[in-house]
Amino acid sequence: MSSKKIGFWSVWALGVGGIVGGLFPALGVVIQIADAGAPLAFAIAGTIALITTYAYAKLSVAHPCRGGTVTFLNQAFGLGLFSGTLNLLLWFSYVVMLSFYLQAFGSYGISLFTASTQPIWKHLLISLAILGTTGLNLLTANYIGKSQIWIVSFKLGILILFIILGSSHIDFSHLQPASVSSLQSIFAGAMVIFLSYEGFELIANTAEDLVNPKYTLPRVYYSVIGFVILLYVLIALVTLGTEPIEQILAAKDYTLAEVAKPIMGQFGSVLMTIAALLSTLSASNATLYGSARFSSVIAKSRGFDGSEINGIDQSSIGLFITSGITLIIANFFDISRISTMGSAGFLLIFAAVNLANARMHRYTKSKQWISLLGVGICLVALGMLIWFALQTDPQTVWVLVFMLGIAIGIEVIYYLSNNRQLHL
Repeated sequence: MSSKKIGFWSVWALGVGGIVGGLFPALGVVIQIADAGAPLAFAIAGTIALITTYAYAKLSVAHPCRGGTVTFLNQAFGLGLFSGTLNLLLWFSYVVMLSFYLQAFGSYGISLFTASTQPIWKHLLISLAILGTTGLNLLTANYIGKSQIWIVSFKLGILILFIILGSSHIDFSHLQPASVSSLQSIFAGAMVIFLSYEGFELIANTAEDLVNPKYTLPRVYYSVIGFVILLYVLIALVTLGTEPIEQILAAKDYTLAEVAKPIMGQFGSVLMTIAALLSTLSASNATLYGSARFSSVIAKSRGFDGSEINGIDQSSIGLFITSGITLIIANFFDISRISTMGSAGFLLIFAAVNLANARMHRYTKSKQWISLLGVGICLVALGMLIWFALQTDPQTVWVLVFMLGIAIGIEVIYYLSNNRQLHL
């Protein structure tokens, strides 16, 4: 472990930076589903994330290491079919989240080009982004990490300026209270864009390098999620209050850049586009870094020693596999489907993390009922999301079933091929 320790604000910037990248693709999606109830949808999704941070904070203090979620699941449930399947599902969900960010990068990037060439530029930008971040991860991730606090400061500055200036442009007739009949769409919107809060999980990986993690980690977790909930709700309110719904949905893939025009002018719209590009690209790089090395962690937990294969180390192989799958999903899947798949995967993972903390509550010195509540809420939210997907896009549910089936299948094959006893 490095002797150089990091403090509260560095980790806070990492957490906020990892989450806010999800705002840019999620805003148009949630407005399309929840209409004027989008601010409430963001608040509901954030509340679920906030409850789950309790388990993460307790587990991170009890197990201060870079393994994060995989360590928590392995410690609570042992190395068996259950934890192995969830670890693989988490990796698949990382790939989906990475595709979510890259879709937003392409969508905001094409707003700088003429309409006739935008479809070509979108695929080109997505492909260049994943190839570029793959190259960066092969070389070094150090200088990207050092610039994280500056990137976060820039994009937060633009978003806060958007809120301040936009508050004077709000037309309250656009913000009619949501009727009871639309509560279903509000909850559905909250579940679909739950993925936009997922980045707080990155905080767990900093525990080894933190100054006084027992005191600092809980403060970071709760303040990051609280700040992001407030930020998301205010941005949704300004967006809905500034433009009619029809106009917002016409540009739902690059909503903030479009809404910034009447508030901040053309220059402000370009600034928002730059903030979106930096935000989604930095979030993509961090997610790719974590997911590629996460596959190496899974390999080591299954008995592989991390040595090279044909001259290529295992983390690089994981990087190439992750990038290749992401390249396909980001280019050929609809952003709403990507969001639904990712949100479903993470709701299931977070239910398991809450269960892990509930199971180890004496060791982590936790209130068991809070984590059991988290398990129930995550599973109910997952059920609502699947029900909504069955009503609107049943193919998305089959993709989730396929992801889960592949994860279980890989684990079963591993046990059978190594002549090991298959246990839960």
